[in-house]
Amino acid sequence: MPVFRIIHRTSAPVAEAWSRLTDWQRHGAQVPLTRTIIETAPPTRAGTIFTARTGVGRITFDDRMEVVVWRPPAADSAGLVRLEKRGRAVTGWAEIEIRPLAEGGAEIHWREEVRLRGLPRALDPVVAAAGRLLFGRAIARLLAR
Repeated sequence: MPVFRIIHRTSAPVAEAWSRLTDWQRHGAQVPLTRTIIETAPPTRAGTIFTARTGVGRITFDDRMEVVVWRPPAADSAGLVRLEKRGRAVTGWAEIEIRPLAEGGAEIHWREEVRLRGLPRALDPVVAAAGRLLFGRAIARLLAR
């Protein structure tokens, strides 16, 4: 499975960056042709399930995810959320860690392992590069608000 990592710095405080990056509903608006469907009642916590549905008309695929670690930032400590991808077409995991910076603001570490069923492993580098590009843009947009 291809693994990719994105590191992004923001002037937003850690708590604000956390709030923006864990607003699952807004994620869909940042990824082309995607909408997010929240399947569990708020607030977000371990056990929250949501689906990112991507496509047009009847040609779609679902990236169903479950929050398995929910550790919001506290005082000067980092926050961490881990998602397990439980879809039929997309499997793997994603972690979003938000660390405070000494000079203020936050540093985001987005790590993701993704597998698209039916796609040959020879395309793993292409999938990883596309993931870095797509999610790098999504992070920037989510933090820009």
